[in-house]
Amino acid sequence: MENLPQKNNDSFDVVESYEPSLGDHIRELRKRIIWCLVTLVVVFFGLASFVSEPLMKIITKPITDRGIQLIYIGLAEALTAQLKVCFIAAFVISSPVFLWHIWDFVKPALYDNEKKAVLIFTFGSVVLFLIGVTFGYIVVFLSAITFFVYVGENLATPMLSISQYVGFLFGFVISFGMVFEMPVVSYVLCKMGVVTVDFLKSARKYVILGIFVVAAFLTPPDALSQVLMALPMIVLYEIGIIVAKIGCK
Repeated sequence: MENLPQKNNDSFDVVESYEPSLGDHIRELRKRIIWCLVTLVVVFFGLASFVSEPLMKIITKPITDRGIQLIYIGLAEALTAQLKVCFIAAFVISSPVFLWHIWDFVKPALYDNEKKAVLIFTFGSVVLFLIGVTFGYIVVFLSAITFFVYVGENLATPMLSISQYVGFLFGFVISFGMVFEMPVVSYVLCKMGVVTVDFLKSARKYVILGIFVVAAFLTPPDALSQVLMALPMIVLYEIGIIVAKIGCK
């Protein structure tokens, strides 16, 4: 019998690894953005439809507990304030979805050590922001409300607009959340080589002056609120120097 032709084991087709193109990345990014927007919209409409009133009661509790009645001037002012509160609450609730999509998108491009660094950076940023928001609300905002009510109770009857109150509250606590990111910012700038630890130390007195100026803009026009914001910022700046010194060796 004639020998049948043998298959050559070396003749298997080589499957080249597929490298996603720029268009693939753009399409994937668009898909993830759409998912994030859909999540935000669904959560927003769910909150606006079913829990907007309980949310407003929670938000306005510091004022109503002091016997102050909130008012609205424009016809749509009360509705606008409720929608603003629901949108911010929806953004907070949806933020884990946003973070997951961002992480899942950038993860393939990172090395193992970079993945660890990004996770630590993200976790630290979120924790510091939440601590800042909590501190700004419990320590500073409630103290400021008590101070204002105490000062003005014998002078006039308080009539607070609902939209102004909501804007003041969120502007206040979000500012504190951003301020508490100072150690992270110091570390990142040092790691990128934009600043050095010695520069951060030498600029301390100018930074402290700038902190009090920023606190004066971000807080109500009273010394108590300004000091309550400035002191944590100074402490956070010193913590940022320590973190930069340890992380940028």
